[in-house]
Amino acid sequence: MNNVPLVKVAMPPREKLLPALESVLYSGMIAEGEYVYAFEEQFASKFALSNVLATSSGTAALHISMLLAGVGAGDEVITTSMTAEPTNTTILQVGAHPVFADVDPLTGNLSVESVEASITPRTKAICVVHYAGYPADLAGLRAVADRHGIALIEDCAHALGATFNGGAVGSFGDFAIFSFQAIKHMTAIDGGMLVMRDPNKMDLAKRLRWFGLRKGVPRTEVDITVPGFKYNMNNVTAVIGLQQLAGIDDLIAAHKSNGRYYDQALANIPGLTPSAIVSGADPSYWLYTLLSDDSDAVERCLLAIGVSASKLHRPNHMHSVFEPFRRPLPGLEEFYRKLVHIPCGWWVSPEKREQIAGALAKG
Repeated sequence: MNNVPLVKVAMPPREKLLPALESVLYSGMIAEGEYVYAFEEQFASKFALSNVLATSSGTAALHISMLLAGVGAGDEVITTSMTAEPTNTTILQVGAHPVFADVDPLTGNLSVESVEASITPRTKAICVVHYAGYPADLAGLRAVADRHGIALIEDCAHALGATFNGGAVGSFGDFAIFSFQAIKHMTAIDGGMLVMRDPNKMDLAKRLRWFGLRKGVPRTEVDITVPGFKYNMNNVTAVIGLQQLAGIDDLIAAHKSNGRYYDQALANIPGLTPSAIVSGADPSYWLYTLLSDDSDAVERCLLAIGVSASKLHRPNHMHSVFEPFRRPLPGLEEFYRKLVHIPCGWWVSPEKREQIAGALAKG
């Protein structure tokens, strides 16, 4: 029986990727250079974004975004526990405190009402994750951020190609990040992209990316005024990203096609509920999110036909490192109890998705 994984690495065609890699590997310039800058430009154009900066990882981009937002020791960042851990370990790295707001139990995304109720005089930013590729209520969160004069940071690691009210995710926040880690919609082996609403932040962002130095200025002439990091993307990673952009429309379209199929096919099965989609959101379905009265039974049902399914993530507040920041999260508890992700990507054929839906319909 062929196993259908929950996530899978997508790479460009060998005949396109390998010559491109060879050209950069033997070019004499494998660190940050023209390929990185071309990738930034083409990524911004493809996804209707402005003021972008390529980084070594999505986590690096998030770290820089926190610093650009002025988050520091003792500050608070309102965030979600329903995410991959780097979203919140990054908050700890800058010395700030994660304040876990509750989620909507039908979506797993931040509850606007809980976010607003969590704001204190120490709140510096809201960090919203578009969980599993389903956009959060960006209109509501943007309004809260504006009303209180705090930054909105979008963690779009799961949501490449998703939109809200016709605008790309990543274009609503003061800052946003994307991830090109191995199993995302688009991988460059690893890497990330930082998006800034204010173009005046770009110079500092570039210096934070590269030890506090300005690229292109002789080392004997620069003056470091702020400590930076080794967060730059390299040309080898960037050339993979450039090749991936050539086929990314088809990959994202496959995720969306499968997600929309499941939305219809699974809607009326007793005991199952597809994740709700907020008004104005167009998900990119990195994973398909299903809510079940018995999530373990769903996993067993699909395993019997060779299909992987799981909760994938562990709510961050369950980790010991976040114990000081635990608080009641009844919406998240309900969501996580019912949560089960099923495969939704480009590797799920029309025949296989019909088999998955049929198996679930039979119970």
